[in-house]
Amino acid sequence: MSQPARAHPFMPNSAPALKSALLAELGLDSAEPLFGQIPESHRFRGDLTQPESLSSEVVLSRHMRDILARNRPAADAISFLGGGCWHHYVPAVVDEIVGRSEFTTPVWGTPSSDFGRNQAWFEFTSQIGALVEMDMVGLPVYSWGCAAGHAIRMAVRITDRQRILVPARMCPQRRAVIDNYCGSADPTARIEVTAIACDEQGRLDVSALAKALNETIAAVYFENPSYLGGLELAAAEIAASARSAGAETIVGVDPISLGVVLPPGAYGADIVVGTTQPLGVHMSAGGGLGGFIATRHESHYASEYPTLLNSITETVDGNTAFGLMLFHQSSYGSREYGKDWTGNSTYLWAIANSAYMGLMGPQGFQEIGALIASRAHAAASRLSGIPGLRVSLNGFFKEFVVNFDETGRSVSSINDALRAYDIFGGLDLSQSFPDMGQTALYCVTEVHEDGDIERLVAALTEVLA
Repeated sequence: MSQPARAHPFMPNSAPALKSALLAELGLDSAEPLFGQIPESHRFRGDLTQPESLSSEVVLSRHMRDILARNRPAADAISFLGGGCWHHYVPAVVDEIVGRSEFTTPVWGTPSSDFGRNQAWFEFTSQIGALVEMDMVGLPVYSWGCAAGHAIRMAVRITDRQRILVPARMCPQRRAVIDNYCGSADPTARIEVTAIACDEQGRLDVSALAKALNETIAAVYFENPSYLGGLELAAAEIAASARSAGAETIVGVDPISLGVVLPPGAYGADIVVGTTQPLGVHMSAGGGLGGFIATRHESHYASEYPTLLNSITETVDGNTAFGLMLFHQSSYGSREYGKDWTGNSTYLWAIANSAYMGLMGPQGFQEIGALIASRAHAAASRLSGIPGLRVSLNGFFKEFVVNFDETGRSVSSINDALRAYDIFGGLDLSQSFPDMGQTALYCVTEVHEDGDIERLVAALTEVLA
């Protein structure tokens, strides 16, 4: 028996009479004109065939628990997934600090609600700056992709050019975000994105880059390590080539690698972006992400930051104070007239990042970087011994590509079979990069022990037998 239509308890404007009153006030007979800007191709005209509405919060709670029970967290199995969100260990003290009321309550708000937030933010920017060897760091944005998009738009404003070069093999989701930042309904405001050929580990083809560089290029963007795990051996050469063409060099990094990999500031990067998730933030159903932007402390970079910038100063009475600078450049200070729209972002994760980096220190970053590199190479070596597998073994960090073409099996079918062994196999690359065949991106971090790798080898050997 169907239930009668009624207003949603939390949506007062859903009452039929109020809907009619709102439309009458606007001089409309229906809500259709309000959605006229949405293209026809984006509209669903069929029947959603939705189930009947749930009758109470009790029923809703049970329904949600049933859905969540079908989920299998990576921590409950052995996960070799990566590609942008990785399984790293989060020390218990980081969770304790992030959960404290002085941080969770005023993570954003007025200066009067600051109970140490601004100082912790200052520590975050200082620590990231030390890691990447840059002087100036903004507060984090939503993701690595968002940081890259903002950095590209910064470079376009600095150079007054409208074209950028990016790797052909990069995270599809990150590339989609970059394309979104570069697109515009105004043709004169669009930024042209050109992909440069890469090798099978995601490193830029330097000769192809040299041919593409000219006086129209605003920036060259590359990642080190690359999306496919490869370490960019020609990083300094790429930066020098970009500089000779008058372009900015934007480098994307995984900061957990910087205890063993040269920081971007040391090989000529102008703008550095990257993820903050490996620095003390749990994976959370696609959440837990964040991105940072860093530059040299030069006026033409400082004047183009769209993010919040935290600083330290001395007050008139000789005390130390922390606060925000160049606030007018942000969307908080000038709304749509700011340099870019960043929105309320991942500021609580900056507290987690700061706590994690403070716990690790330089020695900790060296140790964890060396451990990850050692275990990842050991795993790649063991997998290369399985008949039918081809593994990229040359110069990578944390992630590496495994090719399954000679097995005659798809990555999807192999990953399905591995789940029976409580193993999440590598990220399937066959849809994103079909020219690479049946390949998967495997990730190994400090959480993987020798026994986990042996379980993977044994399971793959059985699955492929």
